[in-house]
Amino acid sequence: MALLAVAELLLEVVRWSGPRPRPTLVLLHEGLGCVSMWQDFPARLHAASGLPVVAYSRAGYGQSSPIALPRPLDFHVREALDVLPQLLDAVGIDDCILLGHSDGASIALVYAGAIQDPRVRGLALLAPHVLTETKTVMNIRAAKRMFEATDLRAKLARHHGTNVDCAFWGWCDAWLDPRFRHWSLKPYLTQIAIPVLTVRGDDDPYNTPVHVERIAAQVQGPVTRIDLAHCGHAPHFEQPQQVLTHLTDFVDTVTMASRAR
Repeated sequence: MALLAVAELLLEVVRWSGPRPRPTLVLLHEGLGCVSMWQDFPARLHAASGLPVVAYSRAGYGQSSPIALPRPLDFHVREALDVLPQLLDAVGIDDCILLGHSDGASIALVYAGAIQDPRVRGLALLAPHVLTETKTVMNIRAAKRMFEATDLRAKLARHHGTNVDCAFWGWCDAWLDPRFRHWSLKPYLTQIAIPVLTVRGDDDPYNTPVHVERIAAQVQGPVTRIDLAHCGHAPHFEQPQQVLTHLTDFVDTVTMASRAR
């Protein structure tokens, strides 16, 4: 683990080097995630693909710099436009696939649609969000009650340390703000022309199929949609072997397509 100076912040970054030099798989964590909450998934992805993998904790998460609350409601856009390009520069990444989970998937979509960075060959999206649903809001309210009344705060503190309140309330209060009901990624989706993989569990408590349906309908590039039965919001933990197989197949397809150009 290293702390890397990016956009006037110190960001926690971990890198797994691979025998295949490129592309790098850049992991973007969920709304309560950080580097350590990926658990062994980055190492397993690295072993399965042979590619370098980079994971980082956004500001206010893990061991990265704290942020002032409340987190701005356009936090997906700010992370995608202000931080992620500088992170790729700082790590020295010139060829990559963005792999995002939940809020991390939203950030990947904004980045690809707004910047259209030639370094980014494709997007792999786990449980992506592209708009605000009542189902999402209801379950975030339930998470808030758990944080206040159970040992959830202590469990999250094992990963976020002194950032635990910043991580939780920054995520929770943004999603529960009434103004966030109008949030949508449609303007970004229609500008994406690179390959996209979506992976969603049919039992996801935080969203319905509308998100992957919108991505498939609005993205201009090819979209591969994977729906996993008996799976919730974290398919890479709940059905890791299936997810790793789909991810490595997608990476190989994207890499071969790029070489054929």
